[in-house]
Amino acid sequence: MKSGKIITTILIVAAFTGGAYYGGNSSAPTITDSKGGASYGGGYDRSADSDASSSTQVGKKSAAAKRTKQGKTHVIDDGDSIMEAVKLAKPGDTIQIMPGTYHETVYIDKDDIHIIGVIKEGQRATLDGQNKLNDAILYSGNNVIVENLTITRYKGNGIMGQAGNNFEIRNNIIVDTGVYGIFPQLGKNGIVEYNVISGIEDAAIYVGMSDNIHVAYNDVFDSVAGIEIENSRHSIVENNFVHNNTGGILAFITPGLPIKTTTDVIIRNNFITGNNHKNFGAPGSTVGGIPAGTGILVMAADEVVIEGNIISDNKTAGILITDHHNAPNVTIDPESDPNPDNIMILDNMMINNGYDTIDEVKALMLTEFKQGNADIVRVGNSSSSCIINRHRYTTVGVSSWDECSFTHTSGIDSYLLDEPVPPRNIDPSERGKVVYMGICAGCHTYTGRMIGPPVQIIQALYMDNPQGIADFIAHPIKKREDYPEMPPQDYLDAETRLAAAKYMLSRKG
Repeated sequence: MKSGKIITTILIVAAFTGGAYYGGNSSAPTITDSKGGASYGGGYDRSADSDASSSTQVGKKSAAAKRTKQGKTHVIDDGDSIMEAVKLAKPGDTIQIMPGTYHETVYIDKDDIHIIGVIKEGQRATLDGQNKLNDAILYSGNNVIVENLTITRYKGNGIMGQAGNNFEIRNNIIVDTGVYGIFPQLGKNGIVEYNVISGIEDAAIYVGMSDNIHVAYNDVFDSVAGIEIENSRHSIVENNFVHNNTGGILAFITPGLPIKTTTDVIIRNNFITGNNHKNFGAPGSTVGGIPAGTGILVMAADEVVIEGNIISDNKTAGILITDHHNAPNVTIDPESDPNPDNIMILDNMMINNGYDTIDEVKALMLTEFKQGNADIVRVGNSSSSCIINRHRYTTVGVSSWDECSFTHTSGIDSYLLDEPVPPRNIDPSERGKVVYMGICAGCHTYTGRMIGPPVQIIQALYMDNPQGIADFIAHPIKKREDYPEMPPQDYLDAETRLAAAKYMLSRKG
């Protein structure tokens, strides 16, 4: 990312936040017992909040920061190991990372750990994978907060959640981290806000198989997908700046995943502009089929409200709605409803979209004797959808839609829960399933192509050899040129890897 663009995007985020960047003071860092775990002026202590208005910067009540215990603050200096501090930390502790450069992967398998980068005179703690390491931060604990870091040059993910609930990921700068920038998977009750993310070959922010999520005030650009809500429910995506991606904001059902629905998604008050970047996603993958120039893409998701966005200069279409049958690189899942139903398009500012659209859209417009640049395109089957002020837009495929009975969603402030979601009590017999859904399903669907090969192919290769899969999980090697190298999951113990392998071989859909 060029320095000029960094300055521009930081100014935009500062405008969203009112210029509120949090740094340290001039006193020496210490390790202390602390009510909020903030000994060096960083982080947000909301353990004592009593009302929703003060609980986060965007005014959303956060259950993630309601600490279960009050612990110590560990201050990590440049040259120290963050992971060693995590190993020493106990639930309720905060790890503050001083400005410097750190080359490591941090795995958090404990509850109620806060990772806070200290910003001092504009300098941040930087996790640099040197294009060698796969992941920067992986968390499976509950009530985890990660904020104020710069993360760059990892091959897999910047920040990935693996079945952790009540998370907050904010104020991070993430550049060129491979497949995903921020990737909460199989989590409940989480916030992703005030992050600047670019250069991601799948999705800058990818919410997978999760519930009650708030994505707000992020700046995402130069990626294949800007923000993706996939196989998830009860999510709000608002007040983000989404530009120069291949596709801006996506609400998807990806077939072949264990959770089969995406429903109740609100996409509102975002700036979605110029998402015309060449698609550099993995060939044959779902996102690899997104046409460059797509502002908002809804694929098979239900109950999606699109409201109050400024959608401009996206060359294929401002809003593109499709079923699975008409989407490229999608394998039909008989257990997933392939149609996008109950889509609601309210007032949006749409400017100069569809000016260089694809041939399929041109052909569809001819069937309705339409001319001009397409703002809204619907292809395939759908039902029970509505639109207001349709006369403002050039549309195709929505002439049969009803007029919406409401005009705004201001009565819905947030889908975040008032109280933290309890930690999962995982029965030993369920260990393989949870690991499969929280980790493996992030890259593997059952029949189709995502990032890695379909589960059916893995089953055919290993059949009655779960130990072979378990060994590969720990120490993968690149076997095929048409798939990226799998990151090692050697932080999982041998018993857990074997349980995940056995569950994978048992899957039938």
